[in-house]
Amino acid sequence: MIEDRLRQLNITLPVPPKPAGSYIPVVTSGNLAFVSGQIPMQDGKVQYTGKVPSEKSIEEAQAAAKLCAINLLAQLQANLGNLDRITKIVRVSGFVNCTSEFFEHPKIINAASDLFYNIFGEKAKHSRIAVGVSSLPLNSTVEIDMTVEFS
Repeated sequence: MIEDRLRQLNITLPVPPKPAGSYIPVVTSGNLAFVSGQIPMQDGKVQYTGKVPSEKSIEEAQAAAKLCAINLLAQLQANLGNLDRITKIVRVSGFVNCTSEFFEHPKIINAASDLFYNIFGEKAKHSRIAVGVSSLPLNSTVEIDMTVEFS
């Protein structure tokens, strides 16, 4: 069970963050769930802000990506009722708030991809983009969205 795996990894899913705009956190269509972009929010506050590498290190950005991944799972649990319903992580899109010279985006988004693999195993193998952008909502360091298949 996914709950057991989360406990083994010492991860507690939070109450999912409320949307910061005119959208809903999860849209389902058929057996696909599309999760809106999540930023590194915890207890109602952005935990990681600023650009990589001038204001945040790669390691801090990786922690931000992991927190985004946890928020994505919290949104899915709230919408699907049970993460065991996930049969496949289809796609992950990662955005890194960075300087124009930075080019190691995959290293940062790997933190989320690796976490998904540690939780879901083979079901977590997904397609992905990892891109740098000049800014993100609330000056967050990372934003990630995802698409999953569920039963």
